[in-house]
Amino acid sequence: MTAPTMTAPQMALARNAAEAALAVLPTSRALVVGDPVVPDAGTVIEGQAITARFTGAASGEVLVVVGQDLADALRESPLGELDLTAAVRPALEAAARVFGPVVLDPGQLMEPEVALSALAAKDGSVAVPLRDETEVRAVVALALSQWPGDDPGAVNIAQRAAPSRMATGRGGLDMLHDVEMEVSAELGRTRMSVRELLSLTPGAIVELDRAAGSPADLLVNGRLIARGEVVVVDENFGIRITEIVSPGAE
Repeated sequence: MTAPTMTAPQMALARNAAEAALAVLPTSRALVVGDPVVPDAGTVIEGQAITARFTGAASGEVLVVVGQDLADALRESPLGELDLTAAVRPALEAAARVFGPVVLDPGQLMEPEVALSALAAKDGSVAVPLRDETEVRAVVALALSQWPGDDPGAVNIAQRAAPSRMATGRGGLDMLHDVEMEVSAELGRTRMSVRELLSLTPGAIVELDRAAGSPADLLVNGRLIARGEVVVVDENFGIRITEIVSPGAE
């Protein structure tokens, strides 16, 4: 692995982007940020890659490669299979936002070798390995259409980025404890024809398949995990849990 042709402030930005990602990345081992390198075969690890484009204060692409242990833990979660892209998205956002306010696209899952090869073909690409005491366990890679120049402004950006930290490794299910998942409540469902949908107007009533007073469903990524009563908490709706649903008991 060779060092990329970048200025000192740009190298600092790349490291800080990796540090910001590592701060919210689920890991099974204690990791530290390594020196930025050119994306090549030496940065490919066994696992999965999630890549997303971003625009705003800066434009480019951010890529995070995670180990197979995280992918396996998400697939075998007690809540059912969880989305790897959703679990890694906070790390993608944290890395991209080191360069200022940006908007990320939804992102996509790719094989690490394919994703890193595509990124390496772009100008201004750099990879930052995340390592334990022996080897690389994850990678944060970036390609910017235009990196901040070698000037005081770029230095200031680097200094404002997240401070260096070591990720605390947690094995098995523990590494998923800080992963954020989409939680929603459902009062009921119904089926309607296209004609009925097009005829909806303000004031129309849609009857659901749930009797009045029946518990609402609490879902994680579309999977039923609990039922409860609808309550009001500080003018917001909430759910008071009355039943935990065992996996496969939907």
